[in-house]
Amino acid sequence: MIDHELTLVAGPPANGGSCVARHPDSGGRVVFVRYALPGERVRVRITAERGSYWHGECVEVLEPADGRVASLCPIAGVGGAGCCDLAFADPAVARALKGEVVSNQLARLGGYDWHGEAEALGEGGATGWRSRVRLEAGGDGRAGFHRYHSDELVTDLRCGQLPAGLTKGLSELAFTPGDHIHAVLDDDGVRHVVSTGRGHRPQVIEGDYHATQWVGRRRWRIPVTSFWQAHRRAAEIYSALIAEWARPEAGMTAWDLYGGAGIFAAALAAAVGESGRVISVDTSRAATGAGRAALADLPQVSVRTDSVRKALGAEQAGADVAVLDPPRAGAGREVIEALAAAGVPRLVHIGCEAAAFARDIGLYRGQGYSVERIRVFDAFPLTHHVECVALLTR
Repeated sequence: MIDHELTLVAGPPANGGSCVARHPDSGGRVVFVRYALPGERVRVRITAERGSYWHGECVEVLEPADGRVASLCPIAGVGGAGCCDLAFADPAVARALKGEVVSNQLARLGGYDWHGEAEALGEGGATGWRSRVRLEAGGDGRAGFHRYHSDELVTDLRCGQLPAGLTKGLSELAFTPGDHIHAVLDDDGVRHVVSTGRGHRPQVIEGDYHATQWVGRRRWRIPVTSFWQAHRRAAEIYSALIAEWARPEAGMTAWDLYGGAGIFAAALAAAVGESGRVISVDTSRAATGAGRAALADLPQVSVRTDSVRKALGAEQAGADVAVLDPPRAGAGREVIEALAAAGVPRLVHIGCEAAAFARDIGLYRGQGYSVERIRVFDAFPLTHHVECVALLTR
């Protein structure tokens, strides 16, 4: 069936950016269709077979939905870069679809009933929101984006997520094949470009190896190759939400788990004061090093380079509140059971993948935690990705 074409009607959105369709001539076999909106009648090319279901991509829209717009990314879509898989959807429609996906995942994997839409992250709109990007150099040395699930590169760098100037001139440079090119437009408006790869140390092409990032009046110097929130408004908005939901008070102990450079540790430290205690844990030496430097004036903060699992095992005193921002795979059973065993009564959990977030919510509920609030942010406009935040109490 690979490369075979079918005419189908796209159904509800699925996690991962596709819509669910059914092929009536094969007993209702499920087909996950990319680049389609619910209700559209589309021509679909089958691209992969996975057991009882197929994957396909919309190659022609026969009956468009009201939410379809001219693509907001000039390089995305069938045969293009894999960057903006929802660039053809009106941003408001995309936010509603993302909310539907999260609702479905929470019901299926977390046993929890939630309904809502993804919220826009600030007032900047759906394009030009990204503060940093990583490209790869192909065999000819040109920088590019990967096509969807492919080693092939698209060397047109005009992705709709990127602000003007972030990749300007990079298409004209020659890099070592296989290198990664990291470009950052920092909060001081300075562009930094660093090339990394096997066999050589990071090479600064422009700017500095460290980028300046601000949250409120606090300044971080972050290695260009290290993690920082991609959306330029994310760090500020999430920090304010953490401070509101965690409700730390003077003298309390707070854990900042998967804490990176300690953005949330700073928000927690301001509330617990010098009589309190904040422990921030992350495995990245670069991130924790940046965190120690940025938070050096806060004696109540301890930044540790360690795994969260090991750190929880070493902490005997427990905590009054914990904030978790795990990677895409989620926190998982072992960490959540350790939090419950430590008796942490209040948690704020952040998840950047809907299914992993929903599974973690189910694990918390199995340990006696109740979901107090959930908010879903459209932190990655033009894509199917979301950022979910939950407040849990026990």
